[in-house]
Formats: sequence, C-alpha cells, structure tokens
Amino acid sequence: MASSKKKLTPLSDQGEFSFIPFLPHPFLTENKQEIQSKYGQFQSDLQAVASKIGELESEADEHSLVLTTLDEVLQDDPDRKCFRLIGGVLVERTVKDVVPALHTNRDGIRTAVKGLADQYTSKEKEFETFKEDYKIRVVGRV
Repeated sequence: MASSKKKLTPLSDQGEFSFIPFLPHPFLTENKQEIQSKYGQFQSDLQAVASKIGELESEADEHSLVLTTLDEVLQDDPDRKCFRLIGGVLVERTVKDVVPALHTNRDGIRTAVKGLADQYTSKEKEFETFKEDYKIRVVGRV
C-alpha cells in the first residue's frame, strides 16, 4: 500500500500538479545505475585480486622449481656459474650467491600471496554485505 501512495508536486506557479511515486525506502533514493556500477566494481576488484594471486603463485612455483635444481648443484659445486635476470639485465653469479636470494624472493612472494588472500576475503565479505543491504540476488547463474 505504501508503494501506491502518490505525492503531488506543483509544476508551475499556475497550480498544475503531477503525480510522483512516494519512495519510502532509503536505498531507493540511490540510482539503479549507481548500484549496478558499484556491483560491477566489486566484481572487477575481486577478479583483479584473484588474478594477481594466481600470477604470484605461479611465480612462486617457478622459484621453487629453480631452487630444487640449484639445491642439487649447491651440494656438488657451490662455485659453479649461474646467470640471473635482474631488472632485465642478465648477471653472472655463483650458485652459492643466488640460492639465498631466490629463497628470500620466494618467501616474499608467498607473504604477498597471503596478504592478497586476506584482502580478497575482506573484499568478498564487503561485497556480500553490499548484496544483503540492497537485497541483490543472482539469478540464472550457470
């Protein structure tokens, strides 16, 4: 019944009136396009964080693979030459110099992944709250 109420507003000084629906719910004052935009932004933010997590996990796996190979060489010949790409420049080092740096890098990447995973969880909770506040339900999702 509240949605069928009409509110009269004057169109001019000559006494003409127009019917405008009464909007009792505070969320209805926000434009549907703004709500859709926020919804899309949440989805896009979550996708970006998930993509970065995947990228960093892949990089950590590559570091682990290289470390597995170099750990064998470190035991046999720690002074063996190896090459490392640093900032686009190929640098000659020894295995004993490179292995600790790779461990540090891999551990740093894993820490970053954990931080991004926490950020993703937080953003996901915020998104769920947003959907509950605006009573958004996804239908027809396969």
